[in-house]
Amino acid sequence: MATLQSLAFSSPVSQCLQQPRLHSGLLCWGVHRIAESTFNGQSLRVSRPQWAPLRRCTQVSRSITMMVKPKIQFIQGTDEQTIPDVRLTKSKDGTNGVAIFRFEQPSVFDSSGEFGDITGFYMIDEEGVLSSVDVNAKFVNGKPAGIEAKYIMRTPRDWDRFMRFMERYANDNGLSFIKT
Repeated sequence: MATLQSLAFSSPVSQCLQQPRLHSGLLCWGVHRIAESTFNGQSLRVSRPQWAPLRRCTQVSRSITMMVKPKIQFIQGTDEQTIPDVRLTKSKDGTNGVAIFRFEQPSVFDSSGEFGDITGFYMIDEEGVLSSVDVNAKFVNGKPAGIEAKYIMRTPRDWDRFMRFMERYANDNGLSFIKT
């Protein structure tokens, strides 16, 4: 019983590649259609791929910028309705900083039973998502009373990105910056 262990082309790969060709606006590399196999001395024919005709697109594509309302979430997909008190600290050299968010009676406690557990702290805007897992709940008499979340910025780039989010979030929620 014979088994096929390997299939080798008779010419090196560099010789198999032809010059690039243009087919309906696509750049393609062709491969020689015949290659020899070391199995039983038989030659192997590789058929030429069939190209489906491409229609030319006459419409001009335009990019669409979607404006996302800046929001905070503790459970992905569930927006936090409570507006936090935010405290910022920055190192003297300006390379890193910490933002501490304090939420009194956050709405996530009302919905956590039906939507799941708190999985982190997510700040979402049109640029993407900033996230942290440094989230602590405060309980009074066995009942949830608040949440404190920390977001650590380790580079000036992180700081700038966070400040862009906060500017959008503040504008959307009527917050103002007070330097103390």
